[in-house]
Amino acid sequence: MNDLIAPSQKAAEWLALGVQHLERNERAMAAEALRHALQDRETRLAAHQLIEQHTLPGAFSQMMGLNCEISRADDIFRFFEGHPSSTNPLRDYLADGWRTLSELMTLLEAVDRPLLKTPRFMEFASGHGRFTRHLVKALGADRVTVSDVVPDAMAFAQRTFGVRSVLSSTVPESVVWDQKYDVVFVLSLFSHLPRRTWARWLQCLYDGVAPGGVLVFSTHGLKAAAHDSVPLDEDGFFFAPSSESQAIDVQEYGTAFTSEDFVLARIAETVGMDKLVHRSLVHFWNHQDAYVLAKP
Repeated sequence: MNDLIAPSQKAAEWLALGVQHLERNERAMAAEALRHALQDRETRLAAHQLIEQHTLPGAFSQMMGLNCEISRADDIFRFFEGHPSSTNPLRDYLADGWRTLSELMTLLEAVDRPLLKTPRFMEFASGHGRFTRHLVKALGADRVTVSDVVPDAMAFAQRTFGVRSVLSSTVPESVVWDQKYDVVFVLSLFSHLPRRTWARWLQCLYDGVAPGGVLVFSTHGLKAAAHDSVPLDEDGFFFAPSSESQAIDVQEYGTAFTSEDFVLARIAETVGMDKLVHRSLVHFWNHQDAYVLAKP
């Protein structure tokens, strides 16, 4: 190929060549062409999908033993792709889901509710499955339900991972629980909520927990606030109408930071402090605090 051709144009040619080799069942040559297409941001996900769907040499699914397809609409993948520390966004995105699984398992062990013994698991605000794929490998799709406000995310999760999906709402009181769950896991939703819905979502999600079950949620605590030089108000709260999501109104889903005292006050005024059975500051991703509430 001519060196004067722009990188994205070269990558598009490699992608097209990979498709041609696949049509002729020339798998090794297809894999080689698609590896070139992986190097350009414009063609990376398309090349990745072809490699995964056809289990070509280099497919992550062959190393990880799970479905490694990634939606083109996945805002979290785009976050990794644009982050200055990420030199391999595909690997970093998939590995981060595994990291979340290990951090959740540690948290559930601390309250004597092992993940692998969970009959009904709800992953709320699940997005396009960064964590879901790992959860399905651990529990099986039949024990996992996911919920999100983005319809495309729900369709992708159900189609790709075989889980049950439930479309959520931006209004907590509009959420209807057709069943209750032994674990309701809410990773990095409260780190995006404005003050007016923060406690309402806490009550709503606790309502989805079955008797004897737990609600696990995370927040941006003091370490995250200090890292981003965010000044908390007198109640220990800060909200900015900005986030990595391109699918949700930033007034409903921005970026929030909360002190431990703020979180404890919201727990006390909604479900009661006696429901708090564990907290682990700076637990998820080395910057989000974790709280566990139990349902008697």
